[in-house]
Amino acid sequence: MGRRGGMDAYDEGWRPPRGPDEPGAPDADARIGLGALSLRYQIAVSVALAVVAVAVCVHIGMVFLHVAPSNTLTKQHGRAIDDWIYPEFEQNWKLFAPNPLQQNIAVQVRAQVRSADGGIRTTGWYDLSAEDGRAIDGNLLPSHTQQNELRRAWDFFVSTHDTDNRAIGLRGSLSETYLRRIVSLRLDRENAAGKGGAVDLVQIRSRTTNVPPPAWSGEKVSDKPTYRVLPWWSAAPPDTADTADTAGKSGEAGTAAGGAK
Repeated sequence: MGRRGGMDAYDEGWRPPRGPDEPGAPDADARIGLGALSLRYQIAVSVALAVVAVAVCVHIGMVFLHVAPSNTLTKQHGRAIDDWIYPEFEQNWKLFAPNPLQQNIAVQVRAQVRSADGGIRTTGWYDLSAEDGRAIDGNLLPSHTQQNELRRAWDFFVSTHDTDNRAIGLRGSLSETYLRRIVSLRLDRENAAGKGGAVDLVQIRSRTTNVPPPAWSGEKVSDKPTYRVLPWWSAAPPDTADTADTAGKSGEAGTAAGGAK
């Protein structure tokens, strides 16, 4: 009797554990992650994750085929691979070349502006590369745009044009459009047209200077900059700019030569 009474005293508050399906069970209402969502939202999230996973796999595959040696897939689907890669995802391995670039190339632009009163004026040269450099200097996390957009656009243009600035192949017109849009946006950011004005024509040039060699090398290089001056382009999109381009190229040919001095 005493033993029984003692056990009742110790076990008075004890209850058997509840099953997972009983009301008030510890895990019944404590769902986390996808389990906390309704079935409709679970399906939506799963579909979104699947789409992202497929897009990532496709992108990695396209980049791999782009940098891989020529093979059956690249020969059959080369056009699709190029359309996916260029111009935003183009790969450049010059950093790992045996003799990397030893020049500083600055991309500059000026504009022909029509003011609010109908007057025409030509701005000075805007050094867009220097602006990007100032934005990167001291920035612990510079954006991809600040580091590569302008530089890669110029490399894209040079690789698709000859020394007379004539397009080589179908990608030449694409590179012109890409470069033109970038400089037009930069000029708009700089408010080059002024209040009430509009940019009619843009002209781009590159300024190339050799990187001085180390003193111990004994190598001699010129420290004088060289220029590559492009013709005047319309600031309008290419599909509406054919007439303006023709006028700009014929009317401003002499100005282009003078800008390279």
